Amino acid sequence: MNDQENNTNIFDNLSEESSDSETCSEQVDPSQELQKNLDLKTAECQGLNERYLRLAAEFDNFKRLTQRDQRDQIKFGNEQILRELLPVVDNLDRAIKSAQNNGTNDALVQGVELTLKQLLGVLVKFGVKPIDSVGQPFDPATQQAVAQVASKSIPEHHVVEEFQKGYLLHDRILRPAMVTVSTGAAHTA
Repeated sequence: MNDQENNTNIFDNLSEESSDSETCSEQVDPSQELQKNLDLKTAECQGLNERYLRLAAEFDNFKRLTQRDQRDQIKFGNEQILRELLPVVDNLDRAIKSAQNNGTNDALVQGVELTLKQLLGVLVKFGVKPIDSVGQPFDPATQQAVAQVASKSIPEHHVVEEFQKGYLLHDRILRPAMVTVSTGAAHTA
């Protein structure tokens, strides 16, 4: 009987353990716990994905801006040296005009003209273009008015004379032209 009592006790113990586990399973359902963890991880994954997309967009913007800055640096990197060369062009131009007006040595004039053409050719090679002003409508974006004069032959707000030539570097003003602007025909009272 002793064996039967032991067996009975074992069965009783088993039934007690099973009733304890049933109360535990009622309190915490493993599928609900797993669903809760899955929802948390899904939300965390979505947050990380959104953060990744924002960082990728910021990086693309940064890369685009950097490439644009590099292109501008290459395109306009020699701006300072070209600006320094412009007074040389001006002096050569003045020397030619002075020699022509005074009727001096034609060989000197011809030599300076060839030098000026060569220098202007180099400037054009690097993207420097002169601004045509005389006879054109006054444009404050590319010209600087230093005087106004009455003119019967040139309409009002048009350039009469150019004191200093203006230049563009590609599409940027390297130096504005210094000009005299017409006020139209003189008014007589």
